[in-house]
Amino acid sequence: MTFEDFNFKPELAKAIKDAGFKEPSPVQAEAMPIVLDGKDIVAQAHTGTGKTAAFGLPVLNMMDCKSGVEAVVIVPTRELATQVSDEIFRFGKYLGINTATVYGGSSYTRQINHIKKASVIVATPGRFLDLLNNGQINISPKYVILDEADEMLDMGFLDDIKEIFTYFEGTRQTLMFSATMPKPIKELATNILYRPEFVSITKKNTTNENIKQHYYVVDERERDDALIRLMDYKNPTKSIVFCRTKKEVDRLSTFLLSQGQSAKGLHGDMEQRQREEVIRAFKRGSLETLIATDVAARGLDVSDVSHVFNYHIPFDSESYVHRIGRTGRAGKEGLAITIVTPHEFNSLKKIQKDVGSKLESKVIPTIQDVQMKNKDALIDEIKNQDVSELAKDLIEVLKKDFVDEDIALKLATMLYKGNDIQGSDRIGKSTAEVSKLFERFEKGGGNNSGRGGRNRGYGNRGGSGRRNRSGGGGGRDGGRNSKPRSNNNNKDNRR
Repeated sequence: MTFEDFNFKPELAKAIKDAGFKEPSPVQAEAMPIVLDGKDIVAQAHTGTGKTAAFGLPVLNMMDCKSGVEAVVIVPTRELATQVSDEIFRFGKYLGINTATVYGGSSYTRQINHIKKASVIVATPGRFLDLLNNGQINISPKYVILDEADEMLDMGFLDDIKEIFTYFEGTRQTLMFSATMPKPIKELATNILYRPEFVSITKKNTTNENIKQHYYVVDERERDDALIRLMDYKNPTKSIVFCRTKKEVDRLSTFLLSQGQSAKGLHGDMEQRQREEVIRAFKRGSLETLIATDVAARGLDVSDVSHVFNYHIPFDSESYVHRIGRTGRAGKEGLAITIVTPHEFNSLKKIQKDVGSKLESKVIPTIQDVQMKNKDALIDEIKNQDVSELAKDLIEVLKKDFVDEDIALKLATMLYKGNDIQGSDRIGKSTAEVSKLFERFEKGGGNNSGRGGRNRGYGNRGGSGRRNRSGGGGGRDGGRNSKPRSNNNNKDNRR
């Protein structure tokens, strides 16, 4: 199947070609015919599978582009609102489609002015409900899309969404997309959708098969050393490190910067301008490592994240799915790394059971492992390096004072300078130790007996001598006035 099989409008087909799309992803292939047939849909697919195009392309194809706001897309975060709005605008550029992005922390007047000119609104629930409650907008969209519905549930937006739908009167087509399908989301679908078709791309495994999943067992005091050693060894091109709290994001950002990493934090206490600057830097590649809380990184759409690090294992399986879904996107391979202590085996086993995927136990590389890998990479780089005329001239000059071997040794020393590997040679548990710990864990009925140790922070590492890389970072949108309205959300109004 190709996109040509859908017989989209010529203007839309041209935009698809410009975007380089050829074959639809599984969720696009299954969902788009249902949407084009005018039916409501509930689609479950993991992150990074092309869900925006799955609803955006058929909706744009059905819009007449002449009657004001025809479509509303509701998303959990400001970042995702911007990304979805940009993508829909890109698809609809030859159709004359204008989009309005609506989220908290930005000017009401400017957003309302954009809505007056828009065919599509992409909004976070809080600010959108503000505008509806205050009577600042009055719309009857033909198409309403809930994107990342489970994330909106996790962020406490379920009641807001229910109230938003009381404002939508008349016939509409409603589309719901979600990575996971917890009970409250299923109940929401029953209430706001009309005889929906169901599409599930996840089958048993809710995680992307392009993502390798590894975990490393350490003592609590070793977390910082383990993270740095793994980053040294894996050498990610672009990575996200997930933390549980904003305070931890700030501490770890400072620590990674002190170790020569190009890193900045992202969390809900930052101003919107700061958040946008960090995300822009991360997207364009001037920032290599993003340290973020779960809420801040939700909906973050960056296609070239090579590694995800769980500094702490997440509290629940849904968060784990969302975290690791930041890598392995757009058909690329990704690696998800989780650092755990013996006290976290219960959480690890639960996630393995819930997500239906295999997390492989690995041993943290030694200093010699890192040095050998760096040496091999350097040798490959030297072999593939083209020789310039200036280099030839320099070698001739150096030969007057040195023999060839002296030159080679001194140049190699210069190349290695600043790349010393710091920390203990051995970090974390060996394969045999992990096996024994799991045996003890199973016999004890889940009572972990491994030793933890205090979290020693980052102050006693000292300088690492790592090469310098340039190099610190989201939450729900603003408050609102909630005004009760009668619930006119019957089945006649849903269609």
